[in-house]
Amino acid sequence: MNTKRIFTALFMIITAVVFQSCSINNDKLNGTASVQLKLVDAPGDYLEVNVNIVDIQYNNTDNDSGWTSFNLDNTPISVDLTKLVAGNNLILADQLIPAGTFKQIRLILSDGNTLKIEGNDTLIPLDTPSAMQSGLKLHLNDTLQAGFSYTFILDWDVQKSIVKDGASGKYNLKPVIRVNAEVNSGSISGNVVENIDIVETPVQGAIVEFVNQSDATIEGSTSTDEKGNYLIQGIPAGTYTLTIQHTGYDDVTISDVNVTAGAVTTVDKTTLNLT
Repeated sequence: MNTKRIFTALFMIITAVVFQSCSINNDKLNGTASVQLKLVDAPGDYLEVNVNIVDIQYNNTDNDSGWTSFNLDNTPISVDLTKLVAGNNLILADQLIPAGTFKQIRLILSDGNTLKIEGNDTLIPLDTPSAMQSGLKLHLNDTLQAGFSYTFILDWDVQKSIVKDGASGKYNLKPVIRVNAEVNSGSISGNVVENIDIVETPVQGAIVEFVNQSDATIEGSTSTDEKGNYLIQGIPAGTYTLTIQHTGYDDVTISDVNVTAGAVTTVDKTTLNLT
């Protein structure tokens, strides 16, 4: 009886391996690669930023007429960008597409985007320019090899994407998105706490900004969740300086944070002191 179970288990394992191998080989024969688009957010001073994405397209050619839509299960994709922090993300698309040069991604937005700010429970309309509705282009120019899988991180910078018109008081949505291949990038994770009377408490809403030490370029930011955790994804390999800020606390700077492609760099727990 035990021998029969062992042979059955071995058969199932071999079948699974063969099936997976055949699947990969079929992808190569069909000339396709698996592409996943993952949306994350760099935080801003807003309670909600609600956007509607009605179409996502890709282009493998230099011809601007060569756009093809991803197969989306449900449209529009409605998302509050402020929720996509501290490791939370939204999978926008995940499918096989033709291998070759992956030049551009285009997000097409609809009307009805809204904003909520501190001290105002009403949703404020976000005016979306027609150019943004017709397609926000993200340039990649990466090469997709048949039979391989790729994940692209789309980091939507909310703070830079919302512009208030001083004359009319209206808010305009002009998306600023940083895109990078996950296979060519790494991540930084950490935890932020306060220590009052020897009691350690997580700090939620702390802003974690990361700067490339090689050229002092501000790459982006994220914020901590209710447990004080943060995760910055899609960061090119290199050495970075982190600045952690929160109202009422002294800023903390952490230098020489090394990021390696395909790995998560964990930063030691950071303690904030009251100002």
